[in-house]
Formats: sequence, structure tokens, C-alpha cells
Amino acid sequence: MVGLTTQPTPPVSIPGHDEHRSRATEFYGFVAWTSTSLAFVIFVLWAVLPDEQLRYLDITWYPNREWAILLPAYSVMVVLLTYFTYFSLALVHTPAFSDASAFVDSQAHLAPSDALDPYLKHGDPNSTPEPHDIPIGVVNRVLYGPRRYRE
Repeated sequence: MVGLTTQPTPPVSIPGHDEHRSRATEFYGFVAWTSTSLAFVIFVLWAVLPDEQLRYLDITWYPNREWAILLPAYSVMVVLLTYFTYFSLALVHTPAFSDASAFVDSQAHLAPSDALDPYLKHGDPNSTPEPHDIPIGVVNRVLYGPRRYRE
């Protein structure tokens, strides 16, 4: 093994990867994290420190201390009402199970109605049928069999 040298491999260049991309988002993220952390510390100090210590720090005016309870409570209620609103809007815009739009939409690729039965073409080994969405009635017949009346 004498005389065997290894050379470092050059870095691999990734296509589409820009080595000189902007790092502005990293700086904005750091500034946002730092400022929210500082605001939280100031909020906690304002809520917890007694009046004498605030006056000793030469802070003579500050909001009423009841806002230390009201702001978080209002924030929690706004978040909960937002979730409730979006959930309610989703329920309002969801079609009923018996509605045809629950199974077929404007993007469906249905077979033409004038064809005899485009789904029978799948049985021929030499043909490639066109792709279509299968109607829900055909799916129910295949999965659950013919309709039976129970007495």
C-alpha cells in the first residue's frame, strides 16, 4: 500500500441549485424570532413585576394590569372562533351523501352515454379502452351484488 494516495472528491454541483441565493429569509426569521422573544419577556416583566420596581426602572406609565389576563384570553377565543368558523364553513359547503355532486364533479371523465358499454372493453385482451371514471352505481353493483329486497 505504499505510494497509494487518495485525492478529495470535488463537490457535486446540483442542477438548478443556486449557490449565490439570498439569505434574506434567514435574517428576517432571526429578526422575527428575536423581536417576539423580546416582546414576550417585556410582557411577562410588565405582568409580574410590582409597581415599585417598575418605578425604580423609571417606567412611569404602563397599561392596566388586567390586560395581562385579557389579552391572552381574547387571543385564545379568537383562535377557537377561527377554527369553529372554518369547520362550520366546511360543513355548509359539503354536499349531502344523497347528492350526486358528492360522487361526480366537473373534473370527472365519464363514458359517453351513446356507447353500448365502454366497461366491457376491459374484457378484450387486445384492446386498450379509454380511461373513464366508473359511475357509483356500477361500483355498488360490483361490490355489493344485485339489489335484493329484504322483507
